[in-house]
Amino acid sequence: MLVDTHAHLDDRRFDDDREEVIKRCEEEGLVCIINPGSNLSSSIKALSLAAAHPIIYAAVGIHPHDAKTADQNTAEILRPLAGREKVVAIGEIGLDYHYDFSPRDKQKQVFREQIALARELKLPIIVHDREAHGDILNILREERAWEVGGVMHCFSGSKETARECMDMNFFISFAGPVTFENARKAREVAAYVPIDRLLVETDCPYLTPVPLRGRRNYPGNVKFVAEEVARIKDMDADALMECVLDNTRKLFGIDSRHYLSS
Repeated sequence: MLVDTHAHLDDRRFDDDREEVIKRCEEEGLVCIINPGSNLSSSIKALSLAAAHPIIYAAVGIHPHDAKTADQNTAEILRPLAGREKVVAIGEIGLDYHYDFSPRDKQKQVFREQIALARELKLPIIVHDREAHGDILNILREERAWEVGGVMHCFSGSKETARECMDMNFFISFAGPVTFENARKAREVAAYVPIDRLLVETDCPYLTPVPLRGRRNYPGNVKFVAEEVARIKDMDADALMECVLDNTRKLFGIDSRHYLSS
């Protein structure tokens, strides 16, 4: 039984074999895949995937890379999308100061607006944080994001930052980088985060874990992330994935809103 809490199956890199990949995921025991949007177009694609496939759930939102495309109508367009069947979160939202594809002031504005929308709709948020830890934490506090909570996707911060996020009702999620040879900090954080606040993901098609680095990532590779986190925490990988499934249900309200097989 596997859970991938962050996958981009709508990405163009799956255009040639998307249905085959999803079928393979089902055959390999994936019971839940969360597919966040990164802009309005990808959010709509995520909705279509969720409607067509029982194991896929959607989130809708504007990624910081695409914040520059948002205007005063964006939240009004997202609102009805967020009310659709199998939408479990607002995301992927946040700040990216590594690439700065959108001006930082615009990133922060769009991030705040989407947290407000999540609070209005009582949906958790999926947070992208790259080299922006301080501003992320400040905005989460100022916008009272703890009221809905969420997940810090592909977490790259310190133990101290993880603690602050968990204190604000956020889960910490680990992806392929925790398997990389130079991932000392990620492993330290994985050891530190309590099992009841931990999630795993692929962020596919990106961040392919060891031993498959260099290939296109896909949700089934979450098993390598889970195995590494389980090794770090000195526990059985299947037991860890059972905890991740339970955490996924709690965070995204899947048991109360939708059917999730087990």
